[in-house]
Amino acid sequence: MKTTLMIASGLLAVVSLAACKQAEAPKPAESSAASGPMANMPMAGKMMHGMAAGTVTAIDPAKGTITLDHGAMSGLGWSAMTMGFTTKPELLSGISVGDKVDFEIDWDGKAGMITKIAKSGT
Repeated sequence: MKTTLMIASGLLAVVSLAACKQAEAPKPAESSAASGPMANMPMAGKMMHGMAAGTVTAIDPAKGTITLDHGAMSGLGWSAMTMGFTTKPELLSGISVGDKVDFEIDWDGKAGMITKIAKSGT
């Protein structure tokens, strides 16, 4: 009888522990923003500075916007991509679609603003 009681108590303890098992916390959904060439871009908050060379693919001096097909960007760890930036319209003086340029940006994690741009020597 003692053996049966001990086995029953042991089984009851195992069943009780299994019933008390806490549910695992749900895993956060993966965002599509965390994939592709922009996956390693710094998030908003910390202002960072980057430099690269690229080719002008679109420009609107009146709005102060420019799209560049640029190579790897030092300082930010970005791979080559095509991306639009804002800048002060006066920095775009003399820059045209098709020009090869060297440029610098400030990146806040959401948008990049060109702080320096010049036609490259190559």
